[in-house]
Amino acid sequence: MHVLIIHQAFAALNEPGGTRHHELARYLVQRGHRVTIIASPVSYITGEAPATSTENLEDGITIIRAYVYRAHHKSFVHRVFAFVSFMASSFFVGLKVKDVDLIWGTSPPIFQGITAWALARLKRIPFLFEVRDLWPAFAISVGVLKNGILIGASEWLERFLYRAADRVMVNSPGYVTHVRDLGAKRLELVPNGADAGMFDPAQRGQSFRESHQLEDKFVALYAGAHGMSNDLGVVLDAAEILREEKDIQIVLLGDGKEKANLQAQAKKMALKNVSFIASVPKSGMADALAASDACIAILKPIEWYKATYPNKVFDYMAAGRPVALAIDGVIREVVDAAGCGIFAEPGDAVALADAIRKLASNPARSQDMGLAGRRYVEEHFDRAALAEQLTGVLEEMAGSK
Repeated sequence: MHVLIIHQAFAALNEPGGTRHHELARYLVQRGHRVTIIASPVSYITGEAPATSTENLEDGITIIRAYVYRAHHKSFVHRVFAFVSFMASSFFVGLKVKDVDLIWGTSPPIFQGITAWALARLKRIPFLFEVRDLWPAFAISVGVLKNGILIGASEWLERFLYRAADRVMVNSPGYVTHVRDLGAKRLELVPNGADAGMFDPAQRGQSFRESHQLEDKFVALYAGAHGMSNDLGVVLDAAEILREEKDIQIVLLGDGKEKANLQAQAKKMALKNVSFIASVPKSGMADALAASDACIAILKPIEWYKATYPNKVFDYMAAGRPVALAIDGVIREVVDAAGCGIFAEPGDAVALADAIRKLASNPARSQDMGLAGRRYVEEHFDRAALAEQLTGVLEEMAGSK
């Protein structure tokens, strides 16, 4: 089986960003299948050229870079231009990919779903549409998408793709009702998870600590995008509350549109207990998480975000680190069931500071919580088991063409 994935924000393991698709592709290859990915020549996280060019990524996995307008971090309008340019260029690139048995489109950005649908229909093969975020609902809630005409058109496109897909796949149980209500014919839940083998809870990340002057600190690490949705201003406010607790250092690891503003804000607040570190590839995340004592997961206090399963939380758990969780909803249910973190009301800097303080004040309990999270991931969200589930779905779809 040859699977073609249309994914503008694809990140390989040697690049920063979410690597779910590279990890799943590896499992498909182990089962004897072949995967081609059409992706952007610009990293969605950093805005720079990615480490992996157009080449055989590894045996059985080929990545092709299609043209994209290179200014998606400037504004919403520029981002739309970037999305539409990739939608068009990836279509023409996809026409040249031969002997494809199934096309896998993923959203966001939702526009590449049009490419995947059109290619699947022209090639007369099945179309799997993957929903990683509920766009446009998230964009409307966070205030990025405001124009009534654009909202109406986006919601129409969302319904069209759900109905046009042979199957729709979601990565969170919180998405199921919404997607089904908008017309998905067949729905598959393949949740986010983690490859526990990538992480060793016993490691302490000493070299990472030394290189970033974090020795003798309780490190509370946030790893991920620095965007509007991530509410990292609340983390800075929590750092201000913890200013006098000299042993606690908050580390913000990653890049994104809001990073420069956050750095300026931290400088204005004179926050010496906050460190900013540039993105690292997924292959370097084990060292970064090993250097932490606890990890922070946070999103804006928006009702829709209660539906999401953030990838970073599963990585934190796989690394054996307790979670200060400022996200309510289905991911809170996971953390509570695992007993691996402390919940802080989203948007509440005092609550977040208190959660970090509690984790720092009892290292033995924090370590036990982290190990409990590791065990829970291994039992319920192991990447290999999830990949096996996905492989079954794809093989069934391709076999029915």
